[in-house]
Amino acid sequence: MEHLARFVVRRRRLVLLIAVLLLIPSLLGAVATYINYDILTYLPAELDSMIGEGYLEDDFHMASTAMITVENMPTVETLKMKDELAAVPGVRKVVWTSDMLSVEVPSKMLPQDVQDFFYNKTGATMLLVQFEGTSASAETMQAIGEIKSILRKDCFIGGMSAILADTKSLIDQEIPLYVLCAVGCSLVVLFLSLKSTVVPFIFMLGLLFPIAYNFGTNIFLGSISYITEALATVLQLGVTMDFSIFLLHRFEEEQQNMGSGELSARQVEECMTRAICNTASSISASSLTTIAGFLAMCTMSLTLGADIGVVMAKGVALGVVCTVTVLPALLMQFRRPMERFSHRTLIPKLPRTARFVTRFYAPLLVVFLLVVTPFALAQSKVDVYYTLFDSLPQTMDGIVGTNRLKEDFNMTTTHFVIVDENLTNRQLTELSNKMAAVDGVNQVLSYEKFLGGAIPESMVPADLRDIFHAGGHRMILVNSSYKSGAEEQNAQLEKLNDIVKSYDPNSVISGEGAMTKDLIQVADVDFRNVNITSILAVFVIILISFCSLSIPVLLVGSIESAIFINMGIPYFTGIQLPFVASIVVGTIQLGATVDYAILTTTRFKEELQNGRTVKEAAHISVEQCSQSILTSGLTFFAATASVAAISQMELISSLCELISRGALISMLVIILILPALLIVFAPVIARTTRRWPKVQKAASTGKEV
Repeated sequence: MEHLARFVVRRRRLVLLIAVLLLIPSLLGAVATYINYDILTYLPAELDSMIGEGYLEDDFHMASTAMITVENMPTVETLKMKDELAAVPGVRKVVWTSDMLSVEVPSKMLPQDVQDFFYNKTGATMLLVQFEGTSASAETMQAIGEIKSILRKDCFIGGMSAILADTKSLIDQEIPLYVLCAVGCSLVVLFLSLKSTVVPFIFMLGLLFPIAYNFGTNIFLGSISYITEALATVLQLGVTMDFSIFLLHRFEEEQQNMGSGELSARQVEECMTRAICNTASSISASSLTTIAGFLAMCTMSLTLGADIGVVMAKGVALGVVCTVTVLPALLMQFRRPMERFSHRTLIPKLPRTARFVTRFYAPLLVVFLLVVTPFALAQSKVDVYYTLFDSLPQTMDGIVGTNRLKEDFNMTTTHFVIVDENLTNRQLTELSNKMAAVDGVNQVLSYEKFLGGAIPESMVPADLRDIFHAGGHRMILVNSSYKSGAEEQNAQLEKLNDIVKSYDPNSVISGEGAMTKDLIQVADVDFRNVNITSILAVFVIILISFCSLSIPVLLVGSIESAIFINMGIPYFTGIQLPFVASIVVGTIQLGATVDYAILTTTRFKEELQNGRTVKEAAHISVEQCSQSILTSGLTFFAATASVAAISQMELISSLCELISRGALISMLVIILILPALLIVFAPVIARTTRRWPKVQKAASTGKEV
């Protein structure tokens, strides 16, 4: 490591040149990385709903559809608009009653269920648009943009494809604001805590490189979710900022140890070399817990966890590398301005807090236990929602259009039932009738509605036949009056599935409702798996680092108690959380803030080695570590809280609010509670930890303290 450190210090301009050149492929990779806006596509591929989605996409071309509600428009104008829509690049087909019956023939000649599907009682009609690409493909997104420009007054586009297109548009608008707010608020905290006026800007410039490299290397993953894209920069900034702070503080400490006079250039270089070596060893061990926490999300069946986890773990690893290469080169390059421009720090050390904690450690633990208990019970009872469309602004075009479908056609949710083509028309008619009798089903539309059970298939238009018959399967549309994710709809889907399986054991039901039902079941399992895996991973790393059985229990227990408080607050405030939050926030909070606990415990051990008593060691660890913990924790809080404040997407806002609040709670727990635990359990730690310093006796009483 020393050879690398000397190379970075002495060849700093070359290091910076290489770092800047690497930004070019990173930028190209970031631009070329596909962003997935459809969370439901992260469900396990073996689920029936996902198998059905494959049939809809590959065979029926129905996985990517949009519905257009047309109100108060003459038939001639509707036909003209239909032709314009069909000509849009990326649109495969636009289906209306004109494809089934001449417009000169009254619509009442159509079967009743077909009439109900395409017309409502007030005369509004619906056009069904099928796209060539998937719902979240760039081709479909662009096509929807052109469709919006074609639509006349009183025309509304709805459906999943339209909502995903609006989601993309909103995310593209907001992400630059997320970055600006996170950077701006973090700079404020850094100005308050650091002496140099220039260093905060150097830190931000230094973080630009690992963040850019992280986004650039995402191209090797194939794609990332829009949630990952929105959060990665903010989280990486907040999580890895403490690495920069550690390096700076170590550099300043090495300069103080070198002497009180003005140092020569060679001496400054030697100080930075030592700082790099010492920082590399400390942050490498510290970053492992953070990386392990993020990688724990890879155990989720919902591959969204792996998407977020891999990107963030990679970002932390790149942050460590850049902290010991790019950042030292920047600090050395701008050393003169750093020394010239300085101001008084406003985030101090906390000597009074240290005295308070060491004096009243026992009452603090009792009060804390009384506070944590109800929150630990409450956090498992927080209401969670799974329909992510509810977290979007309700003024979005796609949401408005989808709500219009509900109002005009009672089309709250549509199920796609896919069965084998060898079922007879009679069986399919019976199946349709049984499904229509299920509570909450307001319409069943199948190919047999057009055949009437007697019309030869050769007499039916080929385009119409292709909608319901493809790839060796037949499709039946079932419209439900229940909302996706609701208990009533999940029960409805169970009944429908039983009916369908009785006719064809290999049949599947897909669509938003079925996929949301599967999402609920998968998320419940993932929540347990991720929590257990992250706790075990962090526990093992701390166990190996400290060679202790008790320290991992105390450190992980401290952070987990902070997580209980954070996740229990929504229960008492009556706030619903998106399902993603209940799965990933605890893992992020554990991985990102356990570093504070490790820092405090390491300093506690050092002071014991220096001959301090337990209380003295705890006092010094709080006083000396508090400034670093406050700076890092408040930076993490500022970065995420600012995004929560401005985001119009409730999903992003909720995640950032929980993460920011979690950073504050963890920070307070580590400063106030962990030292008290170290005092109380000092004898246990000494007996269960290898090479732990002997506990010194207090001079006044002769007892261990």
